[in-house]
Amino acid sequence: MSESPARARCVVCVASYFKGVEFMRECRRQGARVFLITRERALDADWPRESLEDILALPDDAGEDLFIHAIVHLARRHPVDRLVALEEFDVMTAALAREHLRLPGAHSTAARRFRDKLSMRVRASACGIRVPEFVHVLNSEAIAEFMSRVAPPWVLKPRSDVNAVGIRKLNEPEEVWRAIDTLDARPSLSEQSSYFLLERYVPGEVFHVDSLSEGGAVVFDGASRYGRPPMDVAHQGGIFTSHTVEYNSQEHKELTRLNRKLLRGLGLSHGAAHAEFIRSAEDGRLYFLEVAARVGGAYIAETLEAATGVNLWREWARIELACGHRGEQEERTLPRRDYGGIALSLARQEEPDTSHYTEGEIVYRVKKPYHVGLVVRSPELARVRALLEDYTRRFGEDFLAVAPPPERVPR
Repeated sequence: MSESPARARCVVCVASYFKGVEFMRECRRQGARVFLITRERALDADWPRESLEDILALPDDAGEDLFIHAIVHLARRHPVDRLVALEEFDVMTAALAREHLRLPGAHSTAARRFRDKLSMRVRASACGIRVPEFVHVLNSEAIAEFMSRVAPPWVLKPRSDVNAVGIRKLNEPEEVWRAIDTLDARPSLSEQSSYFLLERYVPGEVFHVDSLSEGGAVVFDGASRYGRPPMDVAHQGGIFTSHTVEYNSQEHKELTRLNRKLLRGLGLSHGAAHAEFIRSAEDGRLYFLEVAARVGGAYIAETLEAATGVNLWREWARIELACGHRGEQEERTLPRRDYGGIALSLARQEEPDTSHYTEGEIVYRVKKPYHVGLVVRSPELARVRALLEDYTRRFGEDFLAVAPPPERVPR
C-alpha cells in the first residue's frame, strides 16, 4: 500500500500594513500554502497574489478578537502550522492567536518583551545590559523621585508605538505633570499615562543591529549606524540615512555582542529582530534603546541585502519552515562583506524622478508615492558615506518635504 503524500505546511501571515512580500514568496517557493490576513486599507497593495492561497481583509478598526476569530475560521478548513506577524502592530495579536490555537512560536508573555518598551527595558537591565534610567509613568512618588535624581531633559515614550511616534522631549517637572494630565484625559484607557514611560534623554549616535535567530542563537547579524537619530528626523524632518558599521572594528564587535546578549536574555528562539543602541555623547558607552521581533523598516532589509547578499525576509521564511523539519532547510547563504547605505526622505512629488542620479553604486531605487530613496553598495565604507552625504544635500534641493510626526499610528 503506497504512503499518502505529505501535507503541505500551512503558513498564515498577519500584516496590518504592506510588509513581507519576499517572506510570503519564499514560503511558497518552499512548498508551503500561504494565507494572508490584513486590513481593508491594505487590500489593494501589491501583495504577491501568485504566492497566496487567499487574502482575508478585516475592517481597519478590527481588534485582536476579530483577528483571532478570522484565524480560527481559517484553521477550521486548513490546519495551521505557522502563524507569523510581519508587521510590528500585529506581534501581540499573533501571539494571542498562537496561545488560543496552541501553535508553536512566541506566546504573549514572550512577545510582550519585544513590543512593550517598559517590559524590554526591565528585562534588558536585569540581564546586565546598560539602559538609560527610566520610570514607569504610574506612581506619582516614583515619578517625582526619578525627576529629582535624573537631570533633564527626559523623554516621555508610549510603551507600544513604533519608532518616534508619540515621543515627547520634556525639560521641566511641570511639563511632565501637564503631559500626564493630558494623557489621562484621553477617552481611550489604553492611551493614558500608565501606558507610557519616562526616560533620561541620552544624546549621541544611534545604531541598529538587524539579525536572524534560530534555535535560540543568532545565525546572522548586521550592524549599522544612522546618520541622524531617527527621533530627530521624525520630529524635525530631513533626510534619513543609514550605513554599515566598519567590519572588524571594535564598534561592530561591541554592537553584535550586545545584540546577542540582548536576544538571549529576552528569549528570542527564532525569527528576525531589529535592535537599537545609542553611544552616549557624554560617557561614550553604548545603551540599549529598543528591540522588535521583526525586520527593520525604512528599507533596512534592502540595504543590508546590498551589503551582504542576505535577504532577511527570505531567510526568516526558511527558518520558520525549518522549525520541526530540521533536515529540510537549504544551506544558508554566506554573507558578503561589502558596505551598504540608504538615503530616504519624504518628497514633494508623488513620483520623484531619480534618473539623473547615475552613480554605479546605486542598487535599489525606492518606488513609493511621495518618497524618494536610494540604496548603494561599495567595497569601501568611505565611498558609501560620501554618497550618502552627497544625496543628503541633493535630496534637500530636489525633493525634500517635511510633515509633522503623527501623535499616534492608526492600528
